[in-house]
Amino acid sequence: MLAEIGLVTTGLAFLAALYAIVAGVISGRNHSESLLLSARNAALLTFPLLLVACMALWVALARGDYQISYVWSVSSPSTPLFYRITALWGSQKGSLLFWSFLMSLFAFGALILNWNSHRRLMPYAIAYMMAVLAFFIGLVIFYENPFARWWLTSPTDAVEAVLIPAGGVAPGAQQLANTARGLNPLLRHFGMIIHPPMLYLGFVGMVIPFAFAMAALGSGDLTTNWIKATRRWTLISWLFLSLGLILGGRWAYDVLGWGGYWGWDPVENAAFLPWLIGTAFLHSVMIQEKRGMLKVWNMFLVIGTFSAVIFGTFATRSGLIDSVHSFARSEIGMPMFLFWTAVTLISVGLILWRWNRGELKDEHTFANILSRESLFVLNNVIFVLLFITIFWGSFGAPVISDLFLNENITLGKEYFLQVTPPLFVALYVLMGVAPLSAWGATSLRRLGSALLMPLVLTAVTLVIIALVEHTTDPGALFGYGIVALAGYVALYETYRGAAARHRSFGETWLQALLALYSRNRRRYGGYLVHFGITVIGIGVIGSTLFQQETQRTLGVGESLDFGGYTMRYDGFTEALAEDGRQMQIADVTVIRGGQVLDELRPRHDIYPSPDGVNAGQNMTIAGSYSTLEADFYVLLVGWERATASSATFKVYINPLVNLVWWGGLVLILGTLVAAWPTEQIVPSRQTVSHGARPLGAKA
Repeated sequence: MLAEIGLVTTGLAFLAALYAIVAGVISGRNHSESLLLSARNAALLTFPLLLVACMALWVALARGDYQISYVWSVSSPSTPLFYRITALWGSQKGSLLFWSFLMSLFAFGALILNWNSHRRLMPYAIAYMMAVLAFFIGLVIFYENPFARWWLTSPTDAVEAVLIPAGGVAPGAQQLANTARGLNPLLRHFGMIIHPPMLYLGFVGMVIPFAFAMAALGSGDLTTNWIKATRRWTLISWLFLSLGLILGGRWAYDVLGWGGYWGWDPVENAAFLPWLIGTAFLHSVMIQEKRGMLKVWNMFLVIGTFSAVIFGTFATRSGLIDSVHSFARSEIGMPMFLFWTAVTLISVGLILWRWNRGELKDEHTFANILSRESLFVLNNVIFVLLFITIFWGSFGAPVISDLFLNENITLGKEYFLQVTPPLFVALYVLMGVAPLSAWGATSLRRLGSALLMPLVLTAVTLVIIALVEHTTDPGALFGYGIVALAGYVALYETYRGAAARHRSFGETWLQALLALYSRNRRRYGGYLVHFGITVIGIGVIGSTLFQQETQRTLGVGESLDFGGYTMRYDGFTEALAEDGRQMQIADVTVIRGGQVLDELRPRHDIYPSPDGVNAGQNMTIAGSYSTLEADFYVLLVGWERATASSATFKVYINPLVNLVWWGGLVLILGTLVAAWPTEQIVPSRQTVSHGARPLGAKA
């Protein structure tokens, strides 16, 4: 019954989306208010329909309805309930349904909140949102249906089909339960439970600014209305995308067992690429709002962001690239490639059409190289260069070499570590300078005066780092200096704003800060984001340049001295977890200065194979002693099989790595501040006492 409910509601959502597309386009051409209302209602209907479909699959997962092939493939009787629920996005079929549901949710919110304020854009915005939604629902229905079931066509032959095949009967429930595969062990981690939904929210959220930008091109309303309608949607999407990237890094750090959080994996990069273009758009769009400039460029950026989302989804799910993150190869590769191609060509065609008609002409020109708009454009150029560089290393070189040279040329981590640092340095420089420049024109003297205090603070910080960390590495000090300057600019500008209110209004410092953030959320929320990125940058520099690594085999009772720490191997235990995995656990003690800091239990987990015969999947789980200064990070990589009297450990010291996570939290907080709705303050009508006159009034 659950499968039938899911099939019907998914099919109805598909039909509703198709109707909304047609009705939206016709209402836009004919200016039919009734048809527009009908299109909106059909679009709104997709949300509850897909919610019911997801609920049906959730119930099936919770109940263990293993006749549904998706439930059988991602869960088992030994899988904890929590992981069974989150298994909705644990594989391709379920994640596509979940993607579609989230898309319908975003469309629902965008239509409700913008219905009265941007009516001219609505017909085409509905059409484009529903076109994207219909495509993904179509993938669910025709290619990757999560409601397909197992059927026995003979005592030994089982087939997977949506409808009952001729002569098909349902397999026995116990037989299905005994062979259920269970959730991929790599996904049994809090980071991976939250990481995919956050990325999906970031991806689908970018559909909203894309749809309104296309609606502006289609309707001819090329003012800033489409930007106003989507500003917060873009910020919210960027927030979720940022959160997804941070959580993905944390998952890699905890589960993958290589001592790092970012490996320049192609799928990591596929999620990072729309973040880069989206960040460029968030900066560039301010120029259009303030100065009426970069209209064509902003169109290309917002469409490029959405195009990067679709391409990344295609690359991840088509088998185009090999990755620890990738979904299995499937038949959706070609449809997704065709959809991506069509979206890109149509979007670019509309931009060029409006541009040739002179309807995207800028209202001002660049007058000063040090103006804020000029520096923002330079910022955009660097973001685009980063995009091109990472895209080439992740997809361009491997695919082109495979197609034309008949060999697979893969540019590894070394390529990215060589080409990206100079670009990131340039971004941090601009992040420190651009907020101090003015719109229109800025003198070099004024800019230098504004930079004086942040530069002094940066110099003092570098002296402290050199003394405390005992480092004279010029590359590290240069990196720390550039990153710190950007952070100090953000803090100093916030301090100046609070000081002005403190002097002018007599507010306490706390009151002044709260007033700044409440009255100009976009500006000071942006400063908080910049500070968070500064903290992340310091963590990246420390953990990348000063990471220490060693590997040693120890007998029970033996110790390893490394990086100022002592690690003692105390023993080895084996245990069987409730979900059937075998755990090999090493007991180690971390000591520093003669004081016991922590007792760690790095382990090696072996998950049972679905067939019960072959060896299951292995996972290496680190043990870590964490401080703000560094992580002492231990991996169990081998042990003496018979007695476990000796074990081999790989040990890392990752300086300042926790600043990556703390900086991420600050970034999220800043984005929330910037995206939070600002209360519209309506000035009260002036009350004039008897005999008094307002300034300038005639007697």
